[in-house]
Amino acid sequence: MQQEAKVKILFVCMGNICRSPLAEGVFRKAAEQADVINHIQIDSAGTHAYHVGELPDPRSMSIATAYDIDLSYQRARRVADTDFEHFDYILAMDQDNYRHLYDNSPEPFRSRIQLFLNFAPHLGLQDVPDPYYGGSFGFERVLDLVTEASEGLLEKLLQNELSNLENEQLTTTEEESAD
Repeated sequence: MQQEAKVKILFVCMGNICRSPLAEGVFRKAAEQADVINHIQIDSAGTHAYHVGELPDPRSMSIATAYDIDLSYQRARRVADTDFEHFDYILAMDQDNYRHLYDNSPEPFRSRIQLFLNFAPHLGLQDVPDPYYGGSFGFERVLDLVTEASEGLLEKLLQNELSNLENEQLTTTEEESAD
């Protein structure tokens, strides 16, 4: 029986083809490596509908592939009104997208919206820069930043929302052994 994800995370940039797909892929890989992927729902979206239905930018795909991260299943989509209620964490890549999300979110869900780099305070940055109009170095920089923030986010989740997973898994194993 498949249980519902304990934590639902949405990564958001402007067009959902550069930064947020990389963040989704990097965080998914980190959650898989930490063996908590079955307890987290991960998605990404854009604040604008420029690229709906498209694959991530080829430069995002290329840098992700170099680090054994698969983005090929992703398709760009725009943030939906239902996302504000559905997701526990709505993580904006920069202040412009944060403001757009905040302004369009129903008031009861605004506390779910955060800057993704808040999970990497040691970097001293707020924004993951948009690499769309630049070269491959910009995508490498994005990968580095979202990797740092993904580590911080995963650490926070393991200390809080997912902290009791080990006990739950032990209890489930003991119950299955008793049967």
